[in-house]
Amino acid sequence: MSEIESYAPQRRSSANLNWLVFFLLMLVAVLVVRTLFPSLSPLLDPTATARAITPRGDLAEDEKATIEIFREASPSVVHITTVNQVVHNSLVYDQAQGFGSGFIWSAEGYVVTNYHVLQSSGGAKVTLATGTTHDARFVGASADFDLAVLKIDVPSVKLKPLIVGESKNLQVGQKVFAIGNPFGLDQTLTTGVIGGLGRQIRSITNHPIQGVIQTDAAINPGNSGGPLLDSAGRLIGVNTMIYSPTGANAGIGYAVPVDTVNRVVPQLIQTGQIVRPVLGIAIWADQTVKNLVRLQTLPREGVLVLAVPPSVSEGKNGLRPTTKTAEGQLVLGDLIIGLNEQEVRDSSDLNRALDEKKVGEEVNLRVLRGDQEVTLKMKLRAPDSGEMLSDEDIPDPTDGDDMPEE
Repeated sequence: MSEIESYAPQRRSSANLNWLVFFLLMLVAVLVVRTLFPSLSPLLDPTATARAITPRGDLAEDEKATIEIFREASPSVVHITTVNQVVHNSLVYDQAQGFGSGFIWSAEGYVVTNYHVLQSSGGAKVTLATGTTHDARFVGASADFDLAVLKIDVPSVKLKPLIVGESKNLQVGQKVFAIGNPFGLDQTLTTGVIGGLGRQIRSITNHPIQGVIQTDAAINPGNSGGPLLDSAGRLIGVNTMIYSPTGANAGIGYAVPVDTVNRVVPQLIQTGQIVRPVLGIAIWADQTVKNLVRLQTLPREGVLVLAVPPSVSEGKNGLRPTTKTAEGQLVLGDLIIGLNEQEVRDSSDLNRALDEKKVGEEVNLRVLRGDQEVTLKMKLRAPDSGEMLSDEDIPDPTDGDDMPEE
């Protein structure tokens, strides 16, 4: 009897311990399930409140600078919508055709953009940063430089022209800022750096545009014609095109340098067109000159004069054209190798040098005449001024057996 009485309390203690272990295991299981499968927790929490706000502190200095640049420049940037007239049920109305960007050039209402933005359009409307839209009149354009000027009739107090910088002293690595309307989104700012200088691109007329600025600031459709700014907020270029296999921004954008813009735009405002100075001569093809150099007929590359009007070739100070002997052999003319301080190795070099000059300006033309270098003083002409060369004045280099063979 005493043995039974002493065993019963031990059995009850063991049972209580088992229940305690079971409870703890269940608690652990619940915690593990909630950790591994949080979605099983309640969806709603009636006690939820707003999170406490952590004070940000002051903006970084470069952020402040970027904000200030945009604040100062954005009122000068405009949204350009090109339109064509559509007739429907005897009603004539403007239908939007495309869009691009531009900027206020002067308080007189002149607006600068790209030529290709306006190409093939019947008109344009300019929307200011304030949101007001105005009909624009076409002033002039240069397809060779992909630049165009419009004019809007708005009180000068409502217009803020961009401040103008220069592009000749830019350096790779400088910060740049592009403002425009990509995909029609007004007043968009993108930032980057100058990735390259002195690039050459071709306009829609295949004319080389020299000194182009390369940047990785995002430039997308709709940015064309908008300004590229330096860290002082000055205009340093006009965003023109991108290099991209897909048509979207790939980190390589191009801008016409402001030094070119500042030379071209005043001429467009003055006369509506660009009058590019010329020498008024006919020249040999660059490839032909290279072949003659390879054959050692010429000592070096340059621009070989084929024909000139008498007024340009008269006297010892005039250019000498290519001529033929009585036997039909060609006598090569002067080889242009320099214009002022600029070296000339082909027609692109010559065009680049002429692009920086004006009609009537006198230049020093360095030529090779035989084996001697001669410097001639030449006055640049307008393309349609003075004598014009006719087909009879230009000898055919491929006529007969007078060309050397390889």
